[in-house]
Amino acid sequence: MTAGLTLAILAGALVGLQNVFNHRVSERAGTWPTIALVLGFGFAASLALGWLAEGRRMFALPDMQPWYWFSGLIGVGVVLCLVQGIRWLGPTYAVSIALASQLGFALLFDAQGWLGLERIPLSPVKLLGAAVVVAGIIVFKAGETRRGEPAPGE
Repeated sequence: MTAGLTLAILAGALVGLQNVFNHRVSERAGTWPTIALVLGFGFAASLALGWLAEGRRMFALPDMQPWYWFSGLIGVGVVLCLVQGIRWLGPTYAVSIALASQLGFALLFDAQGWLGLERIPLSPVKLLGAAVVVAGIIVFKAGETRRGEPAPGE
């Protein structure tokens, strides 16, 4: 469990870092070049590292539904939406909303058993946890001051 927690925390840190990088690239290059760079470099790195780590076994995909192969197309949507969301909302608010949405859809997929997942029923505690995350985002946004304006009491 400790390894799983550590990896999940690291994933969150890497996603946060990637979003900042993506935002900086998009400021100079635009949205579509950013998506191409992010996913292109990701493809090249994963192909090279996968080949080094697994060799030809990397391409053995037994009993996989063919439509799962296209999950990289979903990555285009992820990068597109986050780059634009960060542009309009700022990094913290955009990522907070994205994480709350991710949590909500994960709960839905688990509860429905969609895409071959084991069905895990919703419980009041799980719904309360998701509501606390959403409430935290609302509190965060409500306490935000406009850019260039002093915070209350300054």
